[in-house]
Amino acid sequence: MALREYIAGEIAQEYADGRLTRREALHRLAMVGLTLTGAAALLAACGGDDDGPQSAPTTRPAATGVKPAGGAATTAETIRFDGPNGELQAAWAAPARAKGAVLVVHEIRGLNPHFYDVAGRLARDGYGALVVDLLSAQGGTEAVTDAGGTAAALANASDERLLGDLGAGIDELERRLPGAKVGVIGFCFGGGMVWRLLAAGEDRLVAAIPFYGPAPAAADYGGARAAVLAIYGENDERVNASRDNAVAGLEAAGLRHEVKTFPGATHAFFNDTGPNYNESAAKEAYADVLDWLDRYVA
Repeated sequence: MALREYIAGEIAQEYADGRLTRREALHRLAMVGLTLTGAAALLAACGGDDDGPQSAPTTRPAATGVKPAGGAATTAETIRFDGPNGELQAAWAAPARAKGAVLVVHEIRGLNPHFYDVAGRLARDGYGALVVDLLSAQGGTEAVTDAGGTAAALANASDERLLGDLGAGIDELERRLPGAKVGVIGFCFGGGMVWRLLAAGEDRLVAAIPFYGPAPAAADYGGARAAVLAIYGENDERVNASRDNAVAGLEAAGLRHEVKTFPGATHAFFNDTGPNYNESAAKEAYADVLDWLDRYVA
């Protein structure tokens, strides 16, 4: 699945779920490059083609405060370092005693407080965690103020730039934690970028955990060496359509892998600040993440 196609689908799903008006959805789809005709057809396919709002957009809930067991998360800080295309911003959380390093890849909403929290959780559990802001070229996530601007900026970025920025993130982890093994974990759009890192042959990664990430079609993972834990939600039909293709690619490459699909969960079930948060699935998935990291990164 192409990332632009995936991002357009994310916008259309928000419309179908009543979180965007039709006008807002059309505006955001235009920003990611769809024509008016194409955008209208996509919205109609998702359950509406009227001129008014599908329903009033809902407010995204605040963080629930329910976190995986283990105590308070470590506080992540904002750092800056050089990338291949200029200065990069990132969230960094340092563990008291490092077992390994983890590159975290954010969703299409960019490096928001949720991902500072994710980095802090990983650091609490022994892993130095870095979340590169893939909107650094736009001045960082906080500088992108137009609604839908983060999705548009990421949809219009080249794979070369995105992969280059993530590669610089691995460089920074290696600088901060010399000798540590490095894994990667990504969510939604970020899960898609994990698959692309594997397809690009990023062989510094020893573990990879894509959460409901859209996998590219017919990708060759032969240049990678990571052990892959692929996580899906049972009711996430759009992303699950690429699951069999992803598994076939892993098998063809001979990579160690496990695929886990959580019953009753849907897309973005791990994000405790979003409407699809599933507490039981999120807790179990986080335990699986730590087990995978302990097996292959520690």
